[in-house]
Amino acid sequence: MAGGLLPGGGDDLGEMSEINVTPFIDVMLVLLIIFMVAAPLSTVDAPVDLPVSTAKPEPRPDKPVFVTMKADLSVLIGETPVAAEAFELEMGRATKYDFDKRVFVRADKSVPYGEVTRLMNMLRASGHLKIALVGMEGGSVPATATAAPVAAPTTPGEGP
Repeated sequence: MAGGLLPGGGDDLGEMSEINVTPFIDVMLVLLIIFMVAAPLSTVDAPVDLPVSTAKPEPRPDKPVFVTMKADLSVLIGETPVAAEAFELEMGRATKYDFDKRVFVRADKSVPYGEVTRLMNMLRASGHLKIALVGMEGGSVPATATAAPVAAPTTPGEGP
């Protein structure tokens, strides 16, 4: 009698109740390698220069409220310098306690991003949630150009 694979000499194979996971593991390892190679390529490590905007200008309100942060990190509401302790009170006065009024934030190009965020947090703490950032219009603006709200036209005499 010839040798068989199963005891009892039958050529019929029995049913297997185990799942072969080797192909699944192979596919998972290939995907893992693909994602490990692709993940570093998806990060952006490019310098940005945010103050210039190419957004289409929109009409400006009649009496906009500008909050300006100068290069020395001093804060102005309109043209008046304001201390951090009096900021909330002065913002209320400038907007006549109308918390639905949009506030335009201008910051010098050299001001760190964290300081602009701190200024926006101060605005939020004072109850002003409608904030518009101001930037230079156009792609290549000369240094003597005037600043304008990203969504508003430029008027002479306004600078960052």
